Amino acid sequence: MHRTRTLIAASAIAALALTACSGGSDDEEGTSDAGGSGPGSASGGEDCTPGEGAADATLPANVETMFGTIDIAEPDDGELTVVALGWSDAEIALALGVTPVGVYDWQGFGEENHGVGPWAADLFCGEEPTVITNEGTALPYESIQALDPDLILNTRSGGDEQEFDRLNDIAPTVYAPEGTAAFGTRWDVQTQLVADALGLTEQGEELVADVQATIDDAAAANPQFEGSTAVSASKFGDQYGAYIAGDARWDIIEELGFTQNPPVLELPAQGFYVPLSTEQVTALDADVAILFPIGYTLEELQSDPALSALSVVQEDRAVFLADTDETAQAFSAASPLSIPIAIDGIVPQLAEIVAE
Repeated sequence: MHRTRTLIAASAIAALALTACSGGSDDEEGTSDAGGSGPGSASGGEDCTPGEGAADATLPANVETMFGTIDIAEPDDGELTVVALGWSDAEIALALGVTPVGVYDWQGFGEENHGVGPWAADLFCGEEPTVITNEGTALPYESIQALDPDLILNTRSGGDEQEFDRLNDIAPTVYAPEGTAAFGTRWDVQTQLVADALGLTEQGEELVADVQATIDDAAAANPQFEGSTAVSASKFGDQYGAYIAGDARWDIIEELGFTQNPPVLELPAQGFYVPLSTEQVTALDADVAILFPIGYTLEELQSDPALSALSVVQEDRAVFLADTDETAQAFSAASPLSIPIAIDGIVPQLAEIVAE
């Protein structure tokens, strides 16, 4: 179904301070082939069929979430209309062959990329979704309702119950499992949750297994990572933050064999990260550091006095990633389509730092 895209406002949540991405890459040469590699990918053109995976869906479905069991019925017309609001929900749906009619553009990839990473944009196969821009205001419920969805995905979000109640009045809405921190849905849990909601449970299992194999292969090829301490962190505003379990910017590093630097875990967490004052930045002095700027240029991050004083930086054991760097964008998206790109981008740099 062809729909005209519009720009409408989106929800404001404090955790957005750690998005680690200000928008899509301008380097077309570096991203033009990304959509044709990795699990679930496809290319545009005559052979590209939007939403072809939906034909394999088994509905009705029942999904357990933090707000109870959500029942998704089989649509009367047989075509499931999906609005993807959660961070990377749209990319997961696309990886499973389902084309959302509405996409919340968390990372500012823009209408030219249909609100998803450039590695996933071609999977719309010429369809034009409504792109909901991230402007820090309340969700445009009336606009979402106008899309007439059968299902709303919000599986990686702030977990606000009032928001859920309003969305669930429009259509069955799937949030993260019970006990999940705000924006703390693990990539594999999120992928399976979306797959279950779409009636594509088996396909979701296969997709998770494919991506996990990519991570496992990278870890097996670099046994020197095992036992080394690491941090994945950002500077934003006048403070810093270290990502922890529940955020792929740490989870993937851990799955490669690294161990979280102990001083980070000794400090109070806030959802998916540990906030650090300037005086606490020494917690980032691990064997390896991966550092992202948020609201700063890469040069400003590299010259930051507190970070520059760390041994891990002075001894060239830190990887600095610009917010426009495809590796940083792929880490932040943490979808089955972007994780292989993040792995390809970060592993060679880490291997140069950690010698066998």
